[in-house]
Amino acid sequence: MSGGHAHHQLYLDRETAIHRLAPQCKIAAVLVFVIAVVATPRETDWPYAVYALALLGVAAVARVPALVVVRRMVVEIPFVIFALLLPIIARGPRVDVLGVSLSANGLESAFILLAKGTLGVVASILLAATTRPRDLLLGLQRLRMPETLVQIMTFMFRYVEVVLAEMTRMRIARESRGFQARHAGHLRVLANSAGALFIRSYERGERVHLAMLSRGYVGRMPVLVDVRSAPSQWAVAALLPLVAVATTAAAWVIR
Repeated sequence: MSGGHAHHQLYLDRETAIHRLAPQCKIAAVLVFVIAVVATPRETDWPYAVYALALLGVAAVARVPALVVVRRMVVEIPFVIFALLLPIIARGPRVDVLGVSLSANGLESAFILLAKGTLGVVASILLAATTRPRDLLLGLQRLRMPETLVQIMTFMFRYVEVVLAEMTRMRIARESRGFQARHAGHLRVLANSAGALFIRSYERGERVHLAMLSRGYVGRMPVLVDVRSAPSQWAVAALLPLVAVATTAAAWVIR
């Protein structure tokens, strides 16, 4: 298994205890952490500070710079926009904030959405920054994820760069002929390009599949490198989810 070259930009090559953990340990830890965050009772706010401190500790141990995390959090922008709209469009009792009438329920929902979403995004960023894409796929295999899904993700990592390169060549070809997308009338040209890109990608996929069949592919990718985990690695990886689960349980008890 191998990932696309650009995807390695997500990985930060460090020599830390977090980086050395088996990928299946880190994947399981992040999954349990996110479930614990989602299960936080609506009426309590303090658990989010504990979750954030736990992630801060992981980032410090893994030596992931805060600027890197913040820069990669741009993927959360659509959710942030939606959360900011909730106090305006939600119904229920209204409160005045800086002279603006906002929904109290909307404010609460926006805070919960932002808090839980941000924690999940940061946990995923730390996972990607400390685990190579190929190791993530191997870890999913070790966790018994369906083989078909693992293969789909494998091909996505490998061939997304091929598709992006094809898009770049098509854009250069259009521009070399004087085309510049300046108004809505040019959408037809872009739509034709998108259709051509789909056909080329589909045909390339067929050729790759035939090449794989000719080399003995029977529906299962060979595991070239196995990633085994020791009990000590599971113990280290369990620290983050244990903190999250204990915090969530405490929140439900004292709410």
